[in-house]
Amino acid sequence: MSSFLYLILPALGGYTLTSLYLLKNPLLLHKRKRMAFHSEHISHRGGCGERIESTMEAFTHAVEHGTQMLELDCHLTHDGHVVVSHDENLLRQTGHDVAMSSLNLQDLPLYKERLEVLFYAGRYSTGADRKFALLEDLFKKFPAMPVSVEIKENNRELIEKISDMVTRYKREEITVWASASSAIMENCQKTNGSMPYMFTMKRGLLLLLLFYTGLLPFVPLGESLLQFYLPRIINRTYIPEKRILRNKLVIHLLEKVTMRKSLFRHLTARGIQVQLFVCNQEEDIRYALEVGATGVMTDYPSLLTSYFSRNPIQD
Repeated sequence: MSSFLYLILPALGGYTLTSLYLLKNPLLLHKRKRMAFHSEHISHRGGCGERIESTMEAFTHAVEHGTQMLELDCHLTHDGHVVVSHDENLLRQTGHDVAMSSLNLQDLPLYKERLEVLFYAGRYSTGADRKFALLEDLFKKFPAMPVSVEIKENNRELIEKISDMVTRYKREEITVWASASSAIMENCQKTNGSMPYMFTMKRGLLLLLLFYTGLLPFVPLGESLLQFYLPRIINRTYIPEKRILRNKLVIHLLEKVTMRKSLFRHLTARGIQVQLFVCNQEEDIRYALEVGATGVMTDYPSLLTSYFSRNPIQD
């Protein structure tokens, strides 16, 4: 037994030291990713705290208030139009219990006059524009604006239409595939592998496993962005549906496990952007930056712009 320990302990020590060294110096093994954009200011659903979510008015307002990236979701109408909408069922957004895929574009209802901000319970947004926006119209109006397109359903037609649109408008370097599902992301990458893409839920869990086992510095990563919840907003500004996430101890442990400055520094050194969301209060913006986020996603673009004007990010 003692001879075994004499062998294994030096090996473990050497592995640990090497892993820690490479965690801080990842470019010894990996080439730094060079992205066409770097976004510190990201507007969630177009900045849905200040205008009705995902409308052209919301996107325009966010761009006018200094956003550097628009985050959105897309679905298909019955007649094949790619519409910007978080939900496929339109009950929450319009009051009509109907699926977008069952309606033609011309038959889509308007958004409600007042819409609750999901990540800031008890707050509502309003706006003059209550129409659903087309992704193509967004690309036409903001040709140079980076956009994160989240795909929530494994719909090949939807994925192919978005890919074709991205290619047609020459946006491959500034349009990001986003999805929580690894199966959906696999289809997105197969359809258009020239677009940058984010970590899925499964890949994010693997990332944490690699980090805590010391293997991360040795493993290549294809992703260009990590988008993740800021745990401290849960049950304070965002009330989740899942019962387990309403437990304060669970949220505390989730924050301790995921908000690791050394992990975020390692990813940043490899050229991977770390974007934490949804930060709707200054204390959350400050904390996200303190733990190493390279970008902050918010429902309130003017709030984030004001914060950055008073607290510029130091390179």
